[in-house]
This record gives sequence, structure tokens and C-alpha cells, in this order.
Amino acid sequence: MGIEQRSNAGARPVSGASPAGAATMRIVGATAIALAASMAIQNAMFAATGPPAYGDPIEEVLAWHQQNRVVVAIAVGQEALHLPLLLGFVTGLHGLVGCRGGAGADWSRLAVAAGAALSAVFAIYSVLWIGTVLSAGELAEPSPTFELAWQLHAAAYALALPALGTTFIGAALAAHTSRLTPPWQRLLGVAGGGLLLAAGAASLAIADGSALPLGVGLAGLAAWLVWLLVTGVRLVRARTADRPDNASTYDEEE
Repeated sequence: MGIEQRSNAGARPVSGASPAGAATMRIVGATAIALAASMAIQNAMFAATGPPAYGDPIEEVLAWHQQNRVVVAIAVGQEALHLPLLLGFVTGLHGLVGCRGGAGADWSRLAVAAGAALSAVFAIYSVLWIGTVLSAGELAEPSPTFELAWQLHAAAYALALPALGTTFIGAALAAHTSRLTPPWQRLLGVAGGGLLLAAGAASLAIADGSALPLGVGLAGLAAWLVWLLVTGVRLVRARTADRPDNASTYDEEE
């Protein structure tokens, strides 16, 4: 069914989603919401337990991991959940872009590729974190092996930032070009993704304990969570074209 546009007080509602297409939108939207919620819970859990920064003395890092083994176990378990949610969202978004005429397909392909790279980096990040917490349980004081595992864990996190930034930009531009999101979400995606890319350029500094680029990356991560949540809600609220009001929630601002 074709895409129908009509002007209404500065907004252009886009309708024309079939019942099956609207169901797919809701699934992709629910996946985005689940990913955003899980990542937000994970970060809130860390904030509550006061994890060490990468620049903190290694003795503090060891003590925290010895006292918070359960926290790390939960966080690693969440990372295992994030991988299918992330890949499901970006591939689902790519499918939606194709169903809506293919506009933005290049951006959605970029998001899929970057999301796959991000998943691989986060898998390495999680493995190194498992090694860190397991080795901490047997130590009375930090060892060179423990310190190396922690530094590699930091480096993996730093390298995940540009992969996330690329995913963010590709997904935001693909969704906007396909008229799934309004212009302000495109701006949020470009700005937030740019912060993540800038932080990733300082990966060595982050792994060495520098707080400034890490703070820039965390600001980009917050933008990603907001974008995921808002986009997910818009997709979940999709309406089918055969309803009486023949309208959609996908309003594009002028």
C-alpha cells in the first residue's frame, strides 16, 4: 500500500502501514525499548554500587571486584541479552526501511554493519570483565595479570564507543529518511553519535584512565538511550492503514 501524506498544522502524518507492517513496527519498537531499559538499569546498578574509574588505583579496582562479584555477574548477563536485542533492532529497522520504499537503505545497512562490529567488541569486553572478576577472587593484592586484564577491559570499552556512534548515526538517519522519526531525533542521533566517535578517537587515553573522553562518551551513550526509547515508543504506537481514522503516529515536523 502506498505512502499517503497530508498537511496538518505544520505536521505531515504518514500513513499506509499494512496490519502486518504495523505489527513488525511494534516488534522492532519493543526491541528498542527493551534494549534501552536494560542498558539504563545496568548503568543505574553501577551508579548505586560506585564502580571504580579506569584511572583509579588498581588496589581500589581489586577491592571493588572482590566485593561486587554478583553485580558483575548480572552486568555480564545483561550484555548477553543486549547482543540479540541490538542486532534484532538494527536488522528490524533495515527491514522497515525496505518496506517503506528503501529511502535510507544505505544508512540502515551502515547501522547493521556497525551493530555487528559493536556486538563483537562488547563480547570481548564482557570476556575480559569475566576474567577480571574471576582473577580478583583469588588475589590478596593486585597482580600484573589482573592489572593487564583491567586495562584490556578498558580498551575494549573505549573501542566500543566509535562502533556505537556509527550504529547510532546510521540508525538515526535511516529512521528519519524513512519518515519513521521527526527531524529532532535525527539531530540527536548525529550529535550523540558524534560524541561517541570523538570519545572513541581517544581510546588510548580512556584505557590509560583519562576521565574527560570517557565523560564525552557517556554523554553520547545517554543520547543513544533517549533516542532508542523515543523511537521504540513511536514504533509501538504504529497504527494500521485500515483503521477508521486512517492515520499514523509517524508525524514528520516541518
